[in-house]
Amino acid sequence: MYASFFGLNKNPFEITPDPRFFFGTPGHNEALASLCYGVDRRKGFIVITGEVGTGKTLLTRCLSRNLTLQQIPFAYIFNPLLSILEFLQYAVRDMGVSLSGKTKGDLLGDLNRFLIAQHRQNSTAVLIIDEAHLLSWELLEEIRLLTNLETAEQKLLQIILVGQPELDQKLESQSLRQLKQRISLRCRLLPLSEEQTRKYVELRLLMAGAQGGRRNLFAEASLKLIHQYSGGIPRIVNTICEAALVATFALRNTTVSPEIIEEIAADFRLSAKEKLNASPRDTRTDRDTASSTSSDRSHRAAVLTSATVA
Repeated sequence: MYASFFGLNKNPFEITPDPRFFFGTPGHNEALASLCYGVDRRKGFIVITGEVGTGKTLLTRCLSRNLTLQQIPFAYIFNPLLSILEFLQYAVRDMGVSLSGKTKGDLLGDLNRFLIAQHRQNSTAVLIIDEAHLLSWELLEEIRLLTNLETAEQKLLQIILVGQPELDQKLESQSLRQLKQRISLRCRLLPLSEEQTRKYVELRLLMAGAQGGRRNLFAEASLKLIHQYSGGIPRIVNTICEAALVATFALRNTTVSPEIIEEIAADFRLSAKEKLNASPRDTRTDRDTASSTSSDRSHRAAVLTSATVA
């Protein structure tokens, strides 16, 4: 509606997770590198947590695209509110496994044979579970048991749990201590800083075709307010910016003013808040392992370089 008016060729602030708009903060880059590294090195269990709207699903979309390019079969479960049998059926079918029966034993047998065949081809398979904080205790235990599908050297199935901070709390439960001990990599996504928010908006505009002065559609004071009202949450940044561009277009103005941002914030019942920021050290990936070897760190860096996130 407003794209041509602002010299854009597409909507820059859609809230759907599009890998083409991936914004690589140090924390997000580290998380993506850890995902690719974990799959490549057959690490087994990987956990990603973050507040609502911090980019968890976008991260998994980037990983899914890489897996597709590498022809690594994977299952993506976006609604974990399933029974154990329904969960296994969905996961096995989504990986493209031919089913020989309908019982739990049949499914596990088919999955095991498929994973062994993948291993013989020097490949693996990946199970991605979004909204994992909603998993039942029984299903979490069933997922843990899937890691028993392994050879003497490595895990046959790589499992990625993606969820809100409640997932971290759940994993601290005494009843899930066996699962926690099997987690090899843990990543935590944080909100954007004020500077990152500004660069995030600029990148979105650039990817939407903004050129020259069009990259400065938002006044500096407006960008500061966007960060304050969004708390650095990318999804809320998108919502504010989208509404602000519509309002600015309606007024036939060429720059989004601070007054427009204030009005949008009032419409969405947003209040200015300080971002819960961490130190630069905290933006890196958290790990249960005590340390990483230099070769592991080098390998993760190489994996990030080869990951397709453009």
